[in-house]
Amino acid sequence: MIDSSHSAKALAATADSRNEQDVTASMIGAPGLGIDLAIDPASDLAQGFARQVVVWARARGDAASGLDLLERAARAVSEATANGHVCLPLDALVGDAPDALAAARDTLLATGLVLDASASGPSARASVGEPMPLVLDAGFRLYLQRYFRYEQRLARALHRLAGPVTGAADHRRTIDAHFGPGRADDIDWQRLAVAMALRQRLVVVSGGPGTGKTTTVVRLLACLLDEHPDLRIALAAPTGKAAARLLDAIRQRSAGLPRSVAAALPGQASTVHRLLGPLRNAPERFRFHAGNPLALDVLVVDEASMLDLALATRLIEAIPANARLVLLGDRDQLAAVEAGAVFAELSSDPSLSDGARAAIAADAGIPPESISAPAPEARTRLPDTTIWLNRSHRFDRDSGIGRLAARINAGQGREALDAIEPDDDALRWLADDMPALSDRSLAALLDGYRGYIETVRMSSAASDPVQAAETARRAFAALDTFRVLCAQRHGPRGARHLGAMLDAAIQGAIHPAARPASAWWQGKAIVVRRNAPMLGLFNGDTGICLAAPDARLLVWFANGPADWRAVAPARLPPFDSAFATTVHVAQGSEFEHVALLMPARAARVATRELVYTGVTRAMRKVTLISSAEVFDQACRLATRREGGLAQRLLEASTHRPADDPR
Repeated sequence: MIDSSHSAKALAATADSRNEQDVTASMIGAPGLGIDLAIDPASDLAQGFARQVVVWARARGDAASGLDLLERAARAVSEATANGHVCLPLDALVGDAPDALAAARDTLLATGLVLDASASGPSARASVGEPMPLVLDAGFRLYLQRYFRYEQRLARALHRLAGPVTGAADHRRTIDAHFGPGRADDIDWQRLAVAMALRQRLVVVSGGPGTGKTTTVVRLLACLLDEHPDLRIALAAPTGKAAARLLDAIRQRSAGLPRSVAAALPGQASTVHRLLGPLRNAPERFRFHAGNPLALDVLVVDEASMLDLALATRLIEAIPANARLVLLGDRDQLAAVEAGAVFAELSSDPSLSDGARAAIAADAGIPPESISAPAPEARTRLPDTTIWLNRSHRFDRDSGIGRLAARINAGQGREALDAIEPDDDALRWLADDMPALSDRSLAALLDGYRGYIETVRMSSAASDPVQAAETARRAFAALDTFRVLCAQRHGPRGARHLGAMLDAAIQGAIHPAARPASAWWQGKAIVVRRNAPMLGLFNGDTGICLAAPDARLLVWFANGPADWRAVAPARLPPFDSAFATTVHVAQGSEFEHVALLMPARAARVATRELVYTGVTRAMRKVTLISSAEVFDQACRLATRREGGLAQRLLEASTHRPADDPR
């Protein structure tokens, strides 16, 4: 048993005195214009890019009057992209007055370094050999040309994929076989999602934790296999953890299916990177693409909110003609770490046309007038593709986590904290506004890993590969009962600092007699930070250091629910401690108990989506460590990512751009 109060003091004593401080960001641009331009004064890449753009402009002999605006624009759009935006609204630089916007457009286009995407014909294309690094569209959105091309390509790929299945038949008998008769007085949106997916080649299903996304997919695949037994089906997710969870959930929910159907379900799931096949010498390039599509008929992608613009483009381009794509995710969660919020944009329009409503109602066995789709948040130009699942089967709105998640999404952070009862088994709030955590908070974090520490301490040396795999299984199961999630990566309350503290304290608890001299020890848990395709490791994969049968310390990773492999520590790509990670890293994972650690003061990174994502990683219990003010401000701060995918979809539906490179 661990003495939490004593361990907390020991934990605090391991703190690195050189706490990393968050970079102080300066702000440029007009306030209140819808985008936050966080400019790091030491941002060499953005500043270097801006200077190079000016060099190119001067080499062309353009007037110096526009170079100042050009440099500011180049740096700002580069920084905006680094902060997750796909583009930069021009009004963030010059204000929203029509005259100012028009003048800025003319000035930037006159430099010869900005492509006018609103033009048509040859004027919209860069001359051969001339750099055109920036693009300005008709909506006064400024892009790095690379991301503008991604949006164009993604819009074309989506339009190619979207649409009804050729020769779609009556699916009512198939749906009734897996759902039972339809009820007009109690609409089952899982049933409607399956009915839509049987008729459409692109379906986007958005729902919070426990709303039945995986159950919906299992029933959809069962219906498809009933009608087409030879379908080639693939499962994928952005991270290895999410892929393993998807496969495990499908296996659990397929128990009641006919044996022939259950046997035809996929036996593995992969990350999106693995599915696309990164090339060994060029990991950002893939074996499968538009010219060499994937060999599949149905692709299911879970945790699709984690797909950034570049990866989503490459994935959807690689889907063959006439295949089906099902995207599962939660539009309220954090968007991808890289630029773009593709899933949020695609899932924003759940409206149904009259024709689609009638067809879906017929298949579902209910009157069309009983289907009332929610109002769209924005139009996507991809009609009849999106279903929202709103009924949670894991925890209802009256449960602790259910109430907390609902109030976070409503922006009611202070009300959520006030509603937490002292004896609530599911929710605990530790009010802590100290720059470094209090002893009480530190003790709570270490106490959460008590089960993991005891599991590793009780593990005997593996005598054979089977026993080694069983030891890995028990260790991972124990590790997944608790996780510390941080809003920030740096600083005294950040994941790096707390991960190092917990690493040292847990090492001392597992090996109390004598700490190992090596940096590697039985029970050390890590999370991979960089893709290593040659090792089959990808950003976000979790590993645990355990002894192999030959007594070597190896880092074990999960290929699936009962499939383990070991990697020598010296071969690992860069990694961090897994005992404290950022919420971003934990996205796509689930834990029995989550401790969510907020910054000591309000920070740009602490948003409603981050808090919601962190809280909903928990299945049973949440511990919040935050001041009331910081938590409330975070719940009120909704993230908005700038992009123009809706405009690109409109353009793709009417014509192919003149500057289409393909």
